[in-house]
Amino acid sequence: MSDHRMTRQQIYDRIRQTSKEEYILEEMKRLGFWDTTEEAPKISEEIIQKKGALRRELRELMEKQRMFRDKERMLAEMRKKRMADALARREETKERRKAEKEARAKAWQEKKERSIVFLGKDYSAGLSQEKADLEKLAALNLPAFQDIKELAEAMDISVGRLRYLCFQRKLSTVSHYERFYLAKKTGGKRLISAPRPMLKNAQYWLLENVLSRLEMHEAAHGFVPQRSIVSNAKLHEKKELVINMDLKDFFPTVTYPRVKGMFKGLGYSEQQAIIFALLTTEPEVDQVEIDGQLYYAQKGERYLPQGAPTSPAITNWLCRRMDRRFEGVAKKLGWTYSRYADDLSFSANDTSNISRIIWQAQQIIQDEGFVMHPKKLKIMRRGRRQEVTGLTVNEKVAVDRKTLKKFRACLHTIETKGYQAAEWGQGFILASIKGFANYVRMVQADKGQVLCERVDRILAKEENKQAWKAYFANPSTKKYAYEAQKQQAKTEENAVDLGSSGLAESLTPVDPQQKDEEQWWSLW
Repeated sequence: MSDHRMTRQQIYDRIRQTSKEEYILEEMKRLGFWDTTEEAPKISEEIIQKKGALRRELRELMEKQRMFRDKERMLAEMRKKRMADALARREETKERRKAEKEARAKAWQEKKERSIVFLGKDYSAGLSQEKADLEKLAALNLPAFQDIKELAEAMDISVGRLRYLCFQRKLSTVSHYERFYLAKKTGGKRLISAPRPMLKNAQYWLLENVLSRLEMHEAAHGFVPQRSIVSNAKLHEKKELVINMDLKDFFPTVTYPRVKGMFKGLGYSEQQAIIFALLTTEPEVDQVEIDGQLYYAQKGERYLPQGAPTSPAITNWLCRRMDRRFEGVAKKLGWTYSRYADDLSFSANDTSNISRIIWQAQQIIQDEGFVMHPKKLKIMRRGRRQEVTGLTVNEKVAVDRKTLKKFRACLHTIETKGYQAAEWGQGFILASIKGFANYVRMVQADKGQVLCERVDRILAKEENKQAWKAYFANPSTKKYAYEAQKQQAKTEENAVDLGSSGLAESLTPVDPQQKDEEQWWSLW
């Protein structure tokens, strides 16, 4: 017999767990009053155990009955259970949503790495349209791209960087262009928007791989390989009458929808056309400084910037129909037509159709979405000096005699008194005379060669060598933006300080063949 004795409380607890009879029976067996080895009445033991089970069940039922009778307790228990269930469901939902969020973030990141789905409020509607016209692209010998990732790889940039270059905001702290003003020969100012290096590289890629593959109309001579101001002027040699016209605000007239439509017409998808159009256009902006931070606020519609390497090629392609119409009218009336950028030239030996050619030209220009400059219509007869893109064409293509005479006088002054006593162009005079001599040689090889040799002798002098080296060794020297323009730009509202932000590295060099209102060498 064991000497172990339970306390009163332990006995009560044991009875509650079983029943009084079951406890007595267990104690009798434990203490030896009920010999378990001998035969014992089975029925009594079974009855006792069944009785205990019924009592336990009854106790539970009575507990539930008491709970249901106590309404407040019942509601509390129900709320407690409901809160426990809700908490469990909440945790489950939280984990599920967390997993879904991570999956969406991963999918979005993967999508951003291979595609572009948003580029601003007004420029994202067609980004989901990725189907291109492969047959049309192949017919024009243009590269095709399956998706944006392939396009970005071809441009040697990431999709994120391509998105950065194209993204459009009404108000931004970032500008991809350096803006400054150049004085016009006829007065006023011209806004030049020079792309910064990252955008300029993308534009040059687009120019070399897409735009340069397009076959321009034969009447277009500006920014076309194997053509120049010389080839443009030669068409109008020895004519009785020469008419020059100018398209007003040529680049700003070509807006974003027109550029996007051009790329779409080439066969590119809506998505790719949007990206190409955003890369090659810019809006007019106001510069606003708030709390020391410079903001660029968009003022109007996007258009072709004057200063981007892609702008001339785009306008040449967009002007093909206009060139065809002009050429058709010119041939019908016995005239010769050519175009260099925004300069239109007509010439003929029969002067009887002057009014008709001018009237039809005005109609065609208006139909094509351009505006003829009312103050730049020039009618030049044989008896006076006839000019086409700055070159005299009365007898043969040549540089104006008066200009050559002034240039020779300038060289003489430099040879006798030094370069400080002479004036030529708007920039560093030694660079200006070098550029003009090369220009003359391009137009008139014999005269130009003599002038180039003379300029080389001037530059070979020791004092001029030192001045040349000092000028171009100076880090603050801006080869294409000079002190005169910089001083003017500082006084202009919303102008960019040309002495800062690396303008020399971001400007596109002046094309010696480019003709604008002032002669190209004046920019050197």
